[in-house]
Amino acid sequence: MAGMIPVSNEEFDWEGDLPLQYPQKDLIVYEMHVRGFTKHDSSETNSPGTYISAIKKLDHLKELGINCIELMPCHEFNELEYFSYNSIVGENKLNFWGYSTVNYFSPMIRYSSAGLANCGCDAINEFKTLVREAHKRGIEVLLDVVFNHTAEGNENGPMISFRGIDNSTYYMLAPKGEFYNYSGCGNTFNCNHPVVRQFIVDCLRYWVTEMHVDGFRFDLASIMTRSCSLWDPVNVYGNPIEGDMVTTGTPVGGPPLIEMISNDPILCKVKLIAEAWDAGGLYQVGSFPHSGIWSEWNGQYRDIVRQFIKGTDGFAGAFAQCLCGSPNLYQKTQREDKLTWKLQNIISDGGRKPWHSINFICAHDGFTLADLVTYNNKYNLSNGEDNRDGENHNLSWNCGEEGEFASITVRRLRKRQMRNFFLCLMVSQGVPMIYMGDEYGHTKGGNNNTYCHDNYLNYFRWDRKEESSSDFYRFCRLMTKFRYECESLGLDEFPTSERLQWHGHQPKIPDWSETSRFVAFTMSDSVKGEIYVAFNTSHLPVTVTLPERSGYRWEPLVDTSKPVPYDFLSDDVPDRATAIKLYSHFLDSNLYPMLSYSSIILILQPDA
Repeated sequence: MAGMIPVSNEEFDWEGDLPLQYPQKDLIVYEMHVRGFTKHDSSETNSPGTYISAIKKLDHLKELGINCIELMPCHEFNELEYFSYNSIVGENKLNFWGYSTVNYFSPMIRYSSAGLANCGCDAINEFKTLVREAHKRGIEVLLDVVFNHTAEGNENGPMISFRGIDNSTYYMLAPKGEFYNYSGCGNTFNCNHPVVRQFIVDCLRYWVTEMHVDGFRFDLASIMTRSCSLWDPVNVYGNPIEGDMVTTGTPVGGPPLIEMISNDPILCKVKLIAEAWDAGGLYQVGSFPHSGIWSEWNGQYRDIVRQFIKGTDGFAGAFAQCLCGSPNLYQKTQREDKLTWKLQNIISDGGRKPWHSINFICAHDGFTLADLVTYNNKYNLSNGEDNRDGENHNLSWNCGEEGEFASITVRRLRKRQMRNFFLCLMVSQGVPMIYMGDEYGHTKGGNNNTYCHDNYLNYFRWDRKEESSSDFYRFCRLMTKFRYECESLGLDEFPTSERLQWHGHQPKIPDWSETSRFVAFTMSDSVKGEIYVAFNTSHLPVTVTLPERSGYRWEPLVDTSKPVPYDFLSDDVPDRATAIKLYSHFLDSNLYPMLSYSSIILILQPDA
């Protein structure tokens, strides 16, 4: 197949497809695995696990309120990289996630119902069809791309392409030929070499112009800011720099690849999202060189929100920053740094917008949302590595009992915590990202590193989604709808005191102390008028005094401590008026009772 040149005589019919070009502040992103999305039998689709079958389920995403899907790697990758018999689960290990690219210009053929037919051209057309049909439903398509390493491993790995063409050009090499391993996967792509960076730009342009994708998420993107092997300022910048000496892999200011992508007339118009760290210890969340257009997976948001929601002391102030879009990371002014090699560059580590923060609680690596509230420890024995793999620092809380089989009280608290997390995600400034399956409470049994499982651990369970349609899925669907309805929850600028007011148990008296487990705010909204949002992550209940608004009253909308359907009082809730009236003796006194580990949303309404 490597020697074949496929020829297609048929022009793909895009049916007038054009880029949706949503403002990034309006996105709700859904991280999705093409095969895992429909491979389970309960999907009841033809050719499950393929681009075509994914189209059949796009309406689910539309119903959920998703307008952007981030596809885990769809470049042709080496699925046999970890191939070996796993006696624990009784099947062979496969590279399921796909972070091991073989061909950057080919969609994964295994995800095509046509397979190898027509030398892979049918796979190309099926991928195009998925993009076209997603656009018809108002859903943008982003690709998770892996330019930090390839499937060729270290100096002892297979020779597939780049190693045979020009090993020292395409990889970061030590003087004796050993591979630098900033990716943790054996090799490091030599991204800032002139030849390699042109290859990367050509690849990205291909996927935008030919495949109509709307942007990219760059895996371990900090590697793209490291200096290449045999760093030569003449090759990199076009002229010599006096006294320039840069060690291979050193982070550089104004990395040439990032500048090429940022200034490309095609690529500068699509979404560009960086995973702003790498396996070599480089962490750039809040400081990734961005040219005003790059966003970042906000890992600090994930860690802070996890700790505050589970009731850890000392995070009230940091949690408030997360609710505002992390201005501590993205609102800083630009600064000029003198780099160690005496080259001055403008490093734009600030001056950005809230929507440059991609907010997430869970992603493909780590616990699912359900497992985050079910397990204190990881359970990765089924990976065949004696539980050594995967993250140990999960910031999870099992709510009192370890594992799925727990008391009714613990299970209720877990559902409440899941609602708290999701509510937080939807009321935070920035761009929310949901991980596939979290909307119904998918579990991986405490396994936080399911990279090698082509089985039920990674498959979307459509049967369980239907079972929970009246529970957590309903809550998620209504919360995304509420976010869209509120003008104030997707701001283009960071909120100021003109529209945002912080509160504690008493109005206008927030508690930022180390022991505070309560954060509340009011936000003026041109559509809703004003909303009141509060989080009580203490183990104790509290009665909150609400801000007084003459001629108006506060009406409850969301209370995560209430049973379904009263956790979200949508218009179709039976006896909604009666349910609201039950609060009247508190609200008439401008009070509201909050249970432990709960969050609420109130709406300001004209007094009757």
